[in-house]
Amino acid sequence: MIQLIYQYSYLQMLDFLTTVAFLLNGVEEGNPLVRWAIVAAPSPLLGLLMVKVLAVGLGVYCWQTGKLRLLSKINVGFAILIAWNLVSLILKSSYQA
Repeated sequence: MIQLIYQYSYLQMLDFLTTVAFLLNGVEEGNPLVRWAIVAAPSPLLGLLMVKVLAVGLGVYCWQTGKLRLLSKINVGFAILIAWNLVSLILKSSYQA
Protein backbone atom coordinates (compact mmCIF):
# COMPACT_ATOMS: atom_id res chain seq x y z
CA MET A 1 0.00 0.00 0.00
CA ILE A 2 2.68 2.46 -1.00
CA GLN A 3 -0.01 4.84 -2.29
CA LEU A 4 -0.88 5.66 1.35
CA ILE A 5 2.52 7.21 1.98
CA TYR A 6 2.35 9.02 -1.37
CA GLN A 7 -1.06 10.41 -0.43
CA TYR A 8 0.19 11.36 3.01
CA SER A 9 3.24 13.17 1.59
CA TYR A 10 1.07 14.97 -0.96
CA LEU A 11 -1.38 16.06 1.74
CA GLN A 12 1.52 17.34 3.86
CA MET A 13 2.70 19.42 0.91
CA LEU A 14 -0.81 20.83 0.39
CA ASP A 15 -1.07 21.63 4.10
CA PHE A 16 2.32 23.38 3.89
CA LEU A 17 1.11 25.48 0.94
CA THR A 18 -2.22 26.41 2.52
CA THR A 19 -0.44 27.35 5.75
CA VAL A 20 1.94 29.60 3.81
CA ALA A 21 -1.10 31.17 2.11
CA PHE A 22 -2.68 31.77 5.54
CA LEU A 23 0.49 33.37 6.88
CA LEU A 24 0.80 35.61 3.81
CA ASN A 25 -2.80 36.74 4.38
CA GLY A 26 -2.19 37.59 8.01
CA VAL A 27 -3.94 34.56 9.50
CA GLU A 28 -2.26 33.11 12.59
CA GLU A 29 -1.39 29.41 12.68
CA GLY A 30 -3.98 27.50 14.71
CA ASN A 31 -1.80 24.60 15.88
CA PRO A 32 0.18 25.75 18.96
CA LEU A 33 3.12 23.43 18.22
CA VAL A 34 3.42 24.63 14.63
CA ARG A 35 2.99 28.24 15.80
CA TRP A 36 5.88 27.72 18.25
CA ALA A 37 8.08 26.22 15.49
CA ILE A 38 7.31 29.16 13.20
CA VAL A 39 8.32 31.64 15.91
CA ALA A 40 11.33 29.68 17.24
CA ALA A 41 12.97 29.02 13.86
CA PRO A 42 15.24 31.52 12.12
CA SER A 43 12.42 32.13 9.63
CA PRO A 44 8.71 31.18 9.64
CA LEU A 45 9.11 29.24 6.40
CA LEU A 46 11.99 27.20 7.82
CA GLY A 47 10.02 26.46 10.99
CA LEU A 48 7.05 25.26 8.99
CA LEU A 49 9.28 23.20 6.72
CA MET A 50 10.92 21.52 9.72
CA VAL A 51 7.49 20.58 11.09
CA LYS A 52 6.48 19.09 7.75
CA VAL A 53 9.73 17.10 7.44
CA LEU A 54 9.07 15.67 10.90
CA ALA A 55 5.46 14.91 9.94
CA VAL A 56 6.54 13.05 6.81
CA GLY A 57 9.03 11.12 8.93
CA LEU A 58 6.22 10.07 11.26
CA GLY A 59 4.11 9.05 8.27
CA VAL A 60 6.96 6.93 6.90
CA TYR A 61 7.31 5.33 10.34
CA CYS A 62 3.59 4.43 10.36
CA TRP A 63 3.86 3.03 6.86
CA GLN A 64 6.99 0.97 7.58
CA THR A 65 5.59 -0.47 10.81
CA GLY A 66 2.35 -1.51 9.15
CA LYS A 67 0.09 1.04 10.81
CA LEU A 68 -1.76 1.46 7.53
CA ARG A 69 -5.20 1.90 9.04
CA LEU A 70 -3.90 4.75 11.20
CA LEU A 71 -2.16 6.33 8.21
CA SER A 72 -5.37 6.05 6.19
CA LYS A 73 -7.36 7.81 8.93
CA ILE A 74 -4.71 10.54 9.19
CA ASN A 75 -4.95 11.04 5.41
CA VAL A 76 -8.71 11.55 5.69
CA GLY A 77 -8.18 14.04 8.50
CA PHE A 78 -5.62 16.02 6.54
CA ALA A 79 -7.83 16.01 3.42
CA ILE A 80 -10.64 17.53 5.50
CA LEU A 81 -8.23 20.04 7.05
CA ILE A 82 -6.94 21.15 3.66
CA ALA A 83 -10.49 21.54 2.32
CA TRP A 84 -11.30 23.66 5.39
CA ASN A 85 -8.16 25.75 4.80
CA LEU A 86 -9.13 26.38 1.18
CA VAL A 87 -12.70 27.34 2.08
CA SER A 88 -11.36 29.69 4.77
CA LEU A 89 -8.95 31.33 2.33
CA ILE A 90 -11.71 31.79 -0.26
CA LEU A 91 -14.06 33.29 2.31
CA LYS A 92 -11.33 35.59 3.64
CA SER A 93 -10.53 36.85 0.15
CA SER A 94 -14.20 37.39 -0.66
CA TYR A 95 -14.63 39.61 2.43
CA GLN A 96 -11.61 41.70 1.42
CA ALA A 97 -12.90 42.37 -2.07
